[in-house]
Amino acid sequence: MTAEKIRGTALIHFARNGYEGASLADISAEVGIKKQSIYNHFKGKDDLFLAVFQDAAVREMLFVEDYLKRGGRLSLENMLYGFLNEYRKRYEREEDTKFFLRMAFFPPGHLQKEIVEYCNRHLDRTEQLLEPVFALAASNGEMHPDVSIERASAAFTAVLDGMFVEMLYGGLERSLKRLDASWFVYWRGIKNT
Repeated sequence: MTAEKIRGTALIHFARNGYEGASLADISAEVGIKKQSIYNHFKGKDDLFLAVFQDAAVREMLFVEDYLKRGGRLSLENMLYGFLNEYRKRYEREEDTKFFLRMAFFPPGHLQKEIVEYCNRHLDRTEQLLEPVFALAASNGEMHPDVSIERASAAFTAVLDGMFVEMLYGGLERSLKRLDASWFVYWRGIKNT
């Protein structure tokens, strides 16, 4: 239980203060243990950070999987736009999502390789989960026949990435403007007219 409490508290500290600003002393004080006790569960700050990041990434993937299952009855347009909108709302509400995206785009320099590799696997998995959605849409005639399933999936994740960047840098108003514009162009490109 203590390891879980440490991870939960560390998530909040890393999300608010970044890697450099989060201190093991502050985390342990909030958990109600001595700083040295953290080392009974984690090798050090890097190990704790990576554990928290991986936990957040797992929860983000569960969101993706759950949404795609729930959205399966919607039209392709409504399902994809709804996914973007749900992710935007998730960023506004969830510490996990804020932490995951901030660290994915701004990882601690010395952990960049591990974080980038993990994020690339995360994006690859998202594309893989989207491919059956696009395959079904193609077979139903919802997608333009010149757009391959792989291209539609890769382009959609690029729209998603663009929205993430705008949420991190530009805030709500700018992210909504960019989402509207990128979605309009993306959807015109893949829909079957």
